[in-house]
Amino acid sequence: MPDKYIGQVIQIIYQDAKGIITKRIIRVWKIVDGKAIAYDFDKKARRPFRVDRILAVRPVGNPYAS
Repeated sequence: MPDKYIGQVIQIIYQDAKGIITKRIIRVWKIVDGKAIAYDFDKKARRPFRVDRILAVRPVGNPYAS
């Protein structure tokens, strides 16, 4: 995942350690040690996402802005 996504709200397709694929909307805070540290809007929490498990990325802006 390129650094250009830091600070951006993006939609990712993510495969977890069990092989389960999910779609997430996140705001990337930083990328460190192969992980994107991000706020997950659906979980309402900060989460680490392993970059090698991110299958696709799409910028979406901020869907939750009022």
